[in-house]
Amino acid sequence: MSSELRYTANTQLEHLHARYTGTGHADLTKYEWLTHQHRDTLSSIVGHPTLTSYLAIADGASIGRIKYEMTERILRPCGPPPNLKD
Repeated sequence: MSSELRYTANTQLEHLHARYTGTGHADLTKYEWLTHQHRDTLSSIVGHPTLTSYLAIADGASIGRIKYEMTERILRPCGPPPNLKD
């Protein structure tokens, strides 16, 4: 692989990471990646009324209750962070 091609690939990757913050990076831990995925899913459910309605019907709850629960879960979707011992 030529150095010019690697440079282009790296700049494209840096541009991707700058534009889309949830795409991750080399130092991202599994916990951080899972947290991003869960938050994206929960915010998508809250942001799309048809998904919220579907969950409300499936759970037998009101749409407002589903939105409230999903919004609350966005704060800590995967529980407390693991203890990192260096």
